[in-house]
Amino acid sequence: MDIDCEVDRSTQHALLQRVYRHTGIAMPERKWTLLQGRLRRRLQALSLESYQDYLGVLENRPDELSHFINLVTTNETSFFRTPRIWDYLWQVYLPHWHAAHPGGTLQIWSAAASTGEEAYSLAMLCEEYRERHPGFRYRILATDIATDVLQVGQRGRYGGRNVEGLRKSRPAMLEKYFCATDGEAEVLPALRSNISFREHHLHKRMEGGVRVDLALLRNVLIYFDEEGQQVVLENVRRAMVNDGVLIIGESESLGRFKTGFEFEQPLIYRNRTGHARGP
Repeated sequence: MDIDCEVDRSTQHALLQRVYRHTGIAMPERKWTLLQGRLRRRLQALSLESYQDYLGVLENRPDELSHFINLVTTNETSFFRTPRIWDYLWQVYLPHWHAAHPGGTLQIWSAAASTGEEAYSLAMLCEEYRERHPGFRYRILATDIATDVLQVGQRGRYGGRNVEGLRKSRPAMLEKYFCATDGEAEVLPALRSNISFREHHLHKRMEGGVRVDLALLRNVLIYFDEEGQQVVLENVRRAMVNDGVLIIGESESLGRFKTGFEFEQPLIYRNRTGHARGP
């Protein structure tokens, strides 16, 4: 079916506003061609002739919203992305946290988990640390607004360049924590057992009284406008314990924001206004 490529400005604006309303992503008008391309196949699947028709579907069919969110969000990740972060966690953060919380359980939040590579990287690092310190315990919460990528993470099966990247950078971990299944690398159950995947919108407060020691919010803030960034940072801060560590992406900084986070080193901040840690 041919889709009408001529889209009036009001329809463009309405769809761009839908992106902002449902995801918080600030997508300017110059990004319309990108959005149009992402939505095209969905229109074809629904046998729609125009983007105006798709607006009507969004308005009248609540079940379409999850498809829309899955299409418009950007999900790019890899195992052990940005080596200096993992060096910091291994050499500095884990030893200091464990020494300060004997008998405790480290609570970690992968706050834009995408397809799960970051969460599984965290789990592998923690498992390696636990081998050397048998009393160490940890739990990882992996969240994302896009349900399709969460399903990939829950499935825990990977192929392509991400697996090749892990094979080159940390071959022993690939051998140790994955098994070959139908041509893919599948996460072993022991690694998966300490991770929970959950749908969550960063513009909303975390439910369930979650209090985390370590939060990774990497390469996410760049997609929001300044107001949205402030909201997200406050919601993340409220979910963290006092003195908890926040790690952000390479192209991000908190310098211009008024937050409870205190700079520790590039990409790494401490929460100085959070909740006291329980027993």
